[in-house]
Amino acid sequence: MSKVYIIGTGPGDEELLTLKAVKVLKRCTAVLYDRLVSNNVLNYLEPNCEIYYCGKEPGAHSKTQEEINELLVKLAKEGHTVGRIKGGDPYVFGRGGEEVLALVNENIDFEVIPGVTSPIAVLNYAGIPITHRKIAQSFHVITGKSAQDLNVNFKALAKEEGTLVFMMGLSNLDNIVEELINNGKEPTFPCAVVMRGTSAKQKKVVGTLENISQKVKDAKLQSPCIIVVGEVVNLNKDLNWYENKPLFGKNICITRSRRQSEKLKNKLVDLGAEVTSFNSIKIESSAENLNDYIEKIENYDHIVFTSVNSVEIFFDYLIEKDYDIRRIKAKISAIGAATANSLKQRGIICFAKAREFVGEGLVSILKPHLKDNQTLLLPCSAKSRKYIYEELTNCGASVDKVYIYDTVCGSVVNKRSFDEVDIVFFTSPSTVENMIDMLGIEEIKKKQVIAIGPKTNEPLEKYGIKAYVCKEHSEEGFLKEIENLLQ
Repeated sequence: MSKVYIIGTGPGDEELLTLKAVKVLKRCTAVLYDRLVSNNVLNYLEPNCEIYYCGKEPGAHSKTQEEINELLVKLAKEGHTVGRIKGGDPYVFGRGGEEVLALVNENIDFEVIPGVTSPIAVLNYAGIPITHRKIAQSFHVITGKSAQDLNVNFKALAKEEGTLVFMMGLSNLDNIVEELINNGKEPTFPCAVVMRGTSAKQKKVVGTLENISQKVKDAKLQSPCIIVVGEVVNLNKDLNWYENKPLFGKNICITRSRRQSEKLKNKLVDLGAEVTSFNSIKIESSAENLNDYIEKIENYDHIVFTSVNSVEIFFDYLIEKDYDIRRIKAKISAIGAATANSLKQRGIICFAKAREFVGEGLVSILKPHLKDNQTLLLPCSAKSRKYIYEELTNCGASVDKVYIYDTVCGSVVNKRSFDEVDIVFFTSPSTVENMIDMLGIEEIKKKQVIAIGPKTNEPLEKYGIKAYVCKEHSEEGFLKEIENLLQ
């Protein structure tokens, strides 16, 4: 049966998504999302999910609220499981109640998924606690839009000793400040404005009621912003944690498949970066090509893995076939630390390992150990280089090269998210080619570009895209160099 989920996705940091929100997003067959939704939220959707942008820019709406309500009803009646993705919490100035009432009027089943609300989370990331013992025992959240229409009781607010938080009020900042002072707040009372909190574009201005407007203009802050008035603002230096991280303020685009990029993404996030995932590569398994070789696997002298994908697909195939891996007697080798680590997770320690993610390194290490007439299995990608196969064959080994997967171009889920990116990290020639197909050369040229190694840099040079090439050709090398590179 059709159902509509009104989903709060938090203020911007993807990791503030709730477990329930992630679970529900994966069920959706149609989704409506807002401008303030985190760039990566759409990556949790299934590939066949229909996506509708309903962003509301200041002064220009993509869709009116009535049109959004009508679309929710229409999609639900068509049989979809509909997700209405909203920044923050749906019921905190999110107009979620209006959308739910539209569903109730049509007898459509619904569920509301709470989200981490920005008045609390954004101030946290700015080093400002919304309450603090002996300083603020209460807080008040006010819509800044109403301030211009004088629908806010400033006389009462000015007398409050708790923290005042104004949402969506940047354009009304002068009016808010004036009303608070006119109604009794001291001009020197602490005030701060936080732009795009919890994201890489977070920017904070701290001052007092009498000077905050000018400071905001000087800093060129833009919507969305949160205005906070209260003594808790003075704690921002001592309690600041997010802005002190080494990669704070950087949005780094990872171009690998979702599964492959997860560990790197987590490490970058821990360093303070915002990570935009563009899954430029989609892995299509062709493990059935091993059917003709499964009975020979125990007879090979060597098995060489060229990527994490080859390891995962190969051993998943054996599991599916109830193959006892104790039958394997071959010496197992790998290209790159990530591939070797993937084997280690399967309980296999590499016989030979090329430190760098290039075939030449493995061939040079493995050559002395190959004897004439030995057999070698090379499960790899359909787009793999001929070099390894040819060189190992030239050593006298009998090499069976089996294509067990293919890498195809991914699809753009949210092209708008690339506008936010500062740095693009490429990990293979195919990620370069695919990203260019997806976005165009000129879009890539606008960004700072980093290549994991010389082979990845070759297509970048071909297209006239200048890139920094990691000295150590691995994800670990990239992580070691990225902090110094961005300073």
